[in-house]
Amino acid sequence: MTTPNIARLRDFVTAFTRLVDANPSDPDVLDRGAGLLRGLVAVDDWLPAAFAAADPARYQQHLLHCDPLERFSVVSFVWGPGQRTPVHDHTVWGLIGMLRGAEISQPFERLDGDLAPVGPPHRLAPGAVEAVSPRIGDIHQVSNAFSDQVSISIHVYGGNIGAVKRSTFDEDGRARPFVSGYSSLATPNLWDRSIELRAEAAA
Repeated sequence: MTTPNIARLRDFVTAFTRLVDANPSDPDVLDRGAGLLRGLVAVDDWLPAAFAAADPARYQQHLLHCDPLERFSVVSFVWGPGQRTPVHDHTVWGLIGMLRGAEISQPFERLDGDLAPVGPPHRLAPGAVEAVSPRIGDIHQVSNAFSDQVSISIHVYGGNIGAVKRSTFDEDGRARPFVSGYSSLATPNLWDRSIELRAEAAA
């Protein structure tokens, strides 16, 4: 089994921390952060297998990193064949980058309490990145584009998303509060550089 190149994720977390330090506002983070996330999902050699594991019952949300001040979090969403979310919001900014497979995303909006789709659904292919936020549109439903394979996307949110109070929405627009939590009980060890250092010493 090939050892994941965890340095890619570590470098991404470091760069995103610097970005949030320098640009705490939604527009700046979404614009510049999209470029960072696009670079991370451009190469699929870094996600540890434990955080790419699907579950036959429901999609998985694995925490990869949470900023110590909870200014942002990074998660892997793992979609089993045919799995989908309910219609939901986020209440914070978010970036979604496609790593494996494909997703179908359908935006919605609430008009006078009713729920209505915004345009046709769109497909995210590997390497694609899209944004959500209360400013630009925050309600959508996401599904695995495939009925016979797993898809994985990497999300970055403007908070500790597993602890954010959010809502799902019924077809009639009725909001139901929820807190997502996380599927994983651990996070990847980004900071053990021993494998890299030993490899350098042996070279």
